[in-house]
Amino acid sequence: MSEVLLKVKHLKKYFPIRQGIMQNVVGQVKAVDDVNFEIYRGETFGLVGESGCGKSTTGRSILRLIEPTEGEIHFDGRDVGSLSHREMRKVYRDMQLIFQDPYASLNPRKTVEKLISEPMAVHNMYTPGERKKRVHELLEVVGLNAFHANRYPHEFSGGQRQRIGIARVLGLQPKLVICDEPVSALDVSIQSQVLNLLKQLQQDFGLTYLFIAHDLSVVKHISDRVAVMYLGRIVELADKKSLYDKPMHPYTQALLSAVPVANPKAKRERIILEGDVPSPSNPPTGCTFHPRCSACMDICRTERPVLRNLGDGNMVACHLYNE
Repeated sequence: MSEVLLKVKHLKKYFPIRQGIMQNVVGQVKAVDDVNFEIYRGETFGLVGESGCGKSTTGRSILRLIEPTEGEIHFDGRDVGSLSHREMRKVYRDMQLIFQDPYASLNPRKTVEKLISEPMAVHNMYTPGERKKRVHELLEVVGLNAFHANRYPHEFSGGQRQRIGIARVLGLQPKLVICDEPVSALDVSIQSQVLNLLKQLQQDFGLTYLFIAHDLSVVKHISDRVAVMYLGRIVELADKKSLYDKPMHPYTQALLSAVPVANPKAKRERIILEGDVPSPSNPPTGCTFHPRCSACMDICRTERPVLRNLGDGNMVACHLYNE
């Protein structure tokens, strides 16, 4: 068994709903509602689901860029939730984030050299001369040229900007990188290049990824294990082969049925989900998926299913698999 690098227990993030002149709290948006998982050192853990299910909020809560409402976050043997902001600054060297939008994540007024070297300067890594040399090395590592260091972000394409963002993260030599939909804003032709780069960097630098995405084909390409989220909760967690070959949860089955297949002769049943995603401010009782589930039973409307281990680390939260 590999060593656990990150352990998330009962993570919750509720955003208050305020109304009126006095801004009284009249409700809560349950963006992340009791999420549990572990990430092993050196693996890529995929977190998938449709827009608004709480994927990005989970990633940012782990980094405490958003303060969690409840829950425990243990990283490399340390309880991240109990650390002060000063102590968290030291942890940020080992936990880094690749942002979704390569256009918004880079300061347009700074050169590439300044953008990549700034985190190293904040953490007092290297001398100014060593940082400059390190920037040139990192640019070569991510597939750019050293002479790009004196240019500004507007001179690069989206794919090149994302490579600059990756180089900025690598400068701190992190242990865990949270990839928040790093290829969703890129052209399809560029996505595979960036994904292959991330896989190569993982081998070269021993990185561990939490890979957040809504595209199941992208997650299949890069992940070792995959967790599927629906309305703030994980409904299925399994290794990549098990999840894609034999999905257990009805929601996962519906998602996979919508993934395009390259073979035009291949026949596959398309599962159409009825209705809309419920509001996270007023989620359904019991299983949150039951209003859209074709296999809904009476127990699904009243009792919330727990994430149950079915063996070999495959877990599902569905009453269909009750003993």
